[in-house]
Amino acid sequence: MSQEDVDDVDRAILHALQEDARNMSSGDIAERTETSGSTVRKRIQRLESDGVIKGYSAEIDYQASGYPLRMLLFCTASIPERGELIPGILAIDGVVSVQELVTGEQNLLVTVVGKDDDDITPVAQELLEMGLTVADEVLVRSHETTPFGEFGTE
Repeated sequence: MSQEDVDDVDRAILHALQEDARNMSSGDIAERTETSGSTVRKRIQRLESDGVIKGYSAEIDYQASGYPLRMLLFCTASIPERGELIPGILAIDGVVSVQELVTGEQNLLVTVVGKDDDDITPVAQELLEMGLTVADEVLVRSHETTPFGEFGTE
């Protein structure tokens, strides 16, 4: 699916799902988009099959669930290997996300959660054993998200 194939109705659907996918019915979205519930369901199905919607997940407050540390590890990997390393990094206990960065020396951003330093340190060690360099570590106090504004405009 190309960017041109995502129209204003699709963008409004994406915005609504980003706001609250769990509690947003196709009827609710239909009212917003001035379409029918069946149109919304068909469009969501197409967006899913085309890979625009990659999945649905719960937004977890790790601190409230007993894991108060959220650490960002800025890593450097060889450019040809960095994408291939991501599944192995995600398999490390405590890793919750990996972002591939395309500018700068650090080209992977690994997010780790844990109860204490003893949970985070082994992750850094495993990254080193994979051949990555951990260039910087940043402790995160809070993390908030919002729906992408361009999906909400018509």
